[in-house]
Amino acid sequence: MSSPAWRRIALTLVLLFGAAEAHNTLLPAGAVRYAPSGVPDRVVALPGEDPSTALTIAWRTDASVATARLQIAVAGDAPDLADAAREVRAHSTSLETGNRAARHHHARVTGLQPGTLYAYRVQGQDTWSEWFHIRTAAREPEPFSFLYFGDAQNSVKSLYSRVIREAWRRAPGAALMIHAGDLVSGRDQRDDDEWGEWFEAGSFLHATALVVPAAGNHEHFEAGAGAAARYVLSPHWAAQFPVPRTGWAELPHTTYSFDHQGVRFIVLDSTSAIDHGTAAGQAAWLEPLLADNPNRWTVVAYHHPMFSASLGRDNPSLREHWLPLFERYGVDLVLQGHDHVYGRGAHLGEGAHADSAGAGPVYVVSVAGPKQYRLSPEAQRAMDRDAENTQLYQVVHVSPERLRYESRTATGELYDAFELVKDAAGRKRLVTAQDSLMAPRRCPHPRTPSGRTDRCWDGVEW
Repeated sequence: MSSPAWRRIALTLVLLFGAAEAHNTLLPAGAVRYAPSGVPDRVVALPGEDPSTALTIAWRTDASVATARLQIAVAGDAPDLADAAREVRAHSTSLETGNRAARHHHARVTGLQPGTLYAYRVQGQDTWSEWFHIRTAAREPEPFSFLYFGDAQNSVKSLYSRVIREAWRRAPGAALMIHAGDLVSGRDQRDDDEWGEWFEAGSFLHATALVVPAAGNHEHFEAGAGAAARYVLSPHWAAQFPVPRTGWAELPHTTYSFDHQGVRFIVLDSTSAIDHGTAAGQAAWLEPLLADNPNRWTVVAYHHPMFSASLGRDNPSLREHWLPLFERYGVDLVLQGHDHVYGRGAHLGEGAHADSAGAGPVYVVSVAGPKQYRLSPEAQRAMDRDAENTQLYQVVHVSPERLRYESRTATGELYDAFELVKDAAGRKRLVTAQDSLMAPRRCPHPRTPSGRTDRCWDGVEW
């Protein structure tokens, strides 16, 4: 029987007898797969305040490892890496989870040489991790590539893993991986299992390229009740992602910036901006970073879109406080998530498309995981390129003269592409690709397996 026929039968059964049990991880009920041990796991590299001379490495063990160390050396061809390695003592903190008590460690490594390949390993209980390679940024602007992912969030190991792995196959030398929030779902009391799947989905990639995470609403949980209820950042976030200490003082774990080979990267916290009214405070921190910026390019990442692409969503406080700064100071690329569709547009703040001289910021929303929503009619009218029912990753190639953006499907097909080109005076134009792109993708399902008509796919296993 054909796949569409099976789907019609499944949907009929759901409507007649109710939704089957949904699974957000691959673990059967009661299984313990991601408990910490004395062996280091969840190793992740993050940028330092200056990625040409510093980086931060984080990892996890069980509570038996009270203190831990990192060893790092210039990578060589001989196996005697430990002989020349220097040791850095880690900062350690405890975290209670459903998978027992863990110790999260991180080492902020400084004094590195720019543009140099290093090997490092991290300590557990009477053991070490494998040696990982990572390269520091060059001191001056040089070409490089980075990856950008929208929400992974659901069925992370089952269905998101293929996306990050295909992305790495497409761009194996990528220096950075930007995650625009909702890395996990985090709301079904199995947070640690979900984080276990997220780290397993990317495996060694998280330790080999710099991870640049933006916190989404699903990295927060609701604490309190009634009028006193408020969203609070998950304790996993700060423990796992010790970001550069360059952010707004009020949000040190979710706002930060750094420069990498001619690009200023800025990460904002849209969840706090919307739910706690901090958009203006973040804007006050942001403006000097944009006004005094010696870099050729500026890329901003956060979770909730400036211009929503899916049904029934809108974030006016971001347009009130952040949009004027993006436009005034010439931000080049704005990377977002949250809406579980694909949408890309420029000059949206002025209600016009732009593919000529004087291009403003290009706003992108994308989705890497399996939860898929539906486009709003407004987005279909305003966006230059959009999609439903499509898992995507993005590769961005940077040089001093141009920024080339490619959005590719989970199977590697080119779905969207454009170039931002700057002349010697800094004047910018947007050149969009017209040929060799797939036809616009639309949702073929009248409703999801759970019976919802406002989504194309629920994102969980049935």
